Amino acid sequence: MRPDNLSKDEQHFKEKLKICIVSAPYYKDVTDNLIRGALNVLKKIKADTEIVEVSGALEIPTAIRLMENEFDGFIAVGCVIRGDTTHYEIVSTESSRGLTNLGLEKICIGNAILTVENRLQAEERADPKIFDKGGEACKALLSVIKIKGRGH
Repeated sequence: MRPDNLSKDEQHFKEKLKICIVSAPYYKDVTDNLIRGALNVLKKIKADTEIVEVSGALEIPTAIRLMENEFDGFIAVGCVIRGDTTHYEIVSTESSRGLTNLGLEKICIGNAILTVENRLQAEERADPKIFDKGGEACKALLSVIKIKGRGH
């Protein structure tokens, strides 16, 4: 489902949500588009939003843990592009594992850390007019917040 097609139920929460976007802007043009997609959705529900930057995707789970009591939910934003070394596997696996572990501890997170083969894939997936993975991660976050019972 496209993020721009929010149902009335998805647009309504009992209280205003406070959402933090935690971004690792190594590929700034890509992460800016992911953030733009997420903000498009967050504006529709009138959420309070803060953007926090960290140095890399591996630091995103730690930053979320440190701020867990300040926000209703988080959107992890970053981009890992495969290169010639094993760094890609480590960063993509461990950042995902960190976010999953936090989710299992009842921290609401939408994952918009792209793990791709090349820059073109990253640009297409981040673009709000093409794949809009930032908007999709935001919708995933909102569904988890509803399940947790903080909204609606």
